[in-house]
Amino acid sequence: MTTDKQTSDDAWREVGRQFQALGESLATAFRTAWEREENRQHLESMKTGLEAMVNQVGQAIKEASTSPQGQQVRQEVKKAAESARAAGAQTLQDAQPHLLSALRQINAEIQKVIIRMEPKPAAPEDPIE
Repeated sequence: MTTDKQTSDDAWREVGRQFQALGESLATAFRTAWEREENRQHLESMKTGLEAMVNQVGQAIKEASTSPQGQQVRQEVKKAAESARAAGAQTLQDAQPHLLSALRQINAEIQKVIIRMEPKPAAPEDPIE
């Protein structure tokens, strides 16, 4: 394996680790938010909305893919994907450092939100004399 190949592989492994860290941070943020009742209600509404969106998009894709126009679009998309795949390898190499930096920044910002959301310990009360 060449040094360039090893460096590229290591960089992409780091991108994977950053995605994993981002996922862990998001999970922690949601768990922390879930502990508060008012947040729980908002998160439940968000969950319901996200599930509805996923179902609607899935249904639209299913309907579109079975129509004659959908079949034609599928063929065009296949051709475009083959062209994009050929051109995309270099673009991925160019974008990887930027992606890694963005993931690190997002993760850092989520960590800040988690810290702000965590309950603060109660301050000791002054004894009344």
